[in-house]
Amino acid sequence: MSGFLDAVSAVLLLGGSVFCVLAAVGLLRFPDPVCRLHAAAKAQTLGVLLVLVGAAFHLPGPYSVPLVLVALFQMLTVPVTSQIVGRTAFRTGRVHRAGLVLDDLGNRLRREGRTRREGR
Repeated sequence: MSGFLDAVSAVLLLGGSVFCVLAAVGLLRFPDPVCRLHAAAKAQTLGVLLVLVGAAFHLPGPYSVPLVLVALFQMLTVPVTSQIVGRTAFRTGRVHRAGLVLDDLGNRLRREGRTRREGR
């Protein structure tokens, strides 16, 4: 059974590492902050969660509790941080507007009479 858990742990660790590398590539290659947020928020979070689960399979039970707490912290903070970074990018004009299908924030800002910088 230990060999099976080691194999599952190794697969999860490698899979998580691949997702983290793909998130890093996305951060470097995607054209604007919204696309980069997609890579940073989703692929990186999935990669970190897979690494944490893989490590939890490899460690004894009591040592896995901090890993669960780290996973919960990731799942709570990453969406909030992404929302803040996305809004900041939109308001500072860093978002590629031609790629937006729906612009709810822009419509709301216009209704409220707030100005924003024009993007690319």
